[in-house]
Amino acid sequence: MSCHLEVWKPSGRALIALTGHRVTVGKASTNVVQLSDDKTVSRLHAVLENFGRDWSVRDLGSRNGTFVNGERIFAERVLRSGYELRIGNSRLIFWDMERADGTTDDDETETVAIGQFPPRLTPRELEVLVILCRPLVSDNPFPAPASVNRMACELFVTQAAIKQHLQNLYDKFAIPAEGERRVRLANEAIRRAAVTRAMLLGGDASRHEAATP
Repeated sequence: MSCHLEVWKPSGRALIALTGHRVTVGKASTNVVQLSDDKTVSRLHAVLENFGRDWSVRDLGSRNGTFVNGERIFAERVLRSGYELRIGNSRLIFWDMERADGTTDDDETETVAIGQFPPRLTPRELEVLVILCRPLVSDNPFPAPASVNRMACELFVTQAAIKQHLQNLYDKFAIPAEGERRVRLANEAIRRAAVTRAMLLGGDASRHEAATP
């Protein structure tokens, strides 16, 4: 199984392949994933464990906690491709390239293939996505998607209108209700090329046609 962590550090981005049955994360040099530059990370902070087809993450009693998609975890959490981990001030994204659309073994082959494409978006939904995702291509090593208030200000609409567009996008991208949904939506939109780097750097979504499958 081809799984890896995309680790964002102040020094830049690193890709770490996940192999074996246990991958520890922490500040100590004995960890597989070393976050020695992050003072908010415990020496032995968290562990990722492999159970056949799946990987899970578990906090090891760290001082500042472990977060999955913005939600602090207090028990073992199974990971899906695109899930974001926050360990201290460090940002890690779990990728499973064999099941990159988040499907399970019970899903039909046809569904997996269709799930690779972005859903059909309205021009306004595309504008919301571009503003949401734009901070993720900044020089900030720990970027966060744009807030509802920021999106409303840039598009000159109410926050209620933005929340409605976001709800439509959550439904179209099948984003679960738990955790930090804006983070998951942004990661999924970029992974499925609903928005491109050129669009995010260009800053004008209205020039692009809505993505279609």
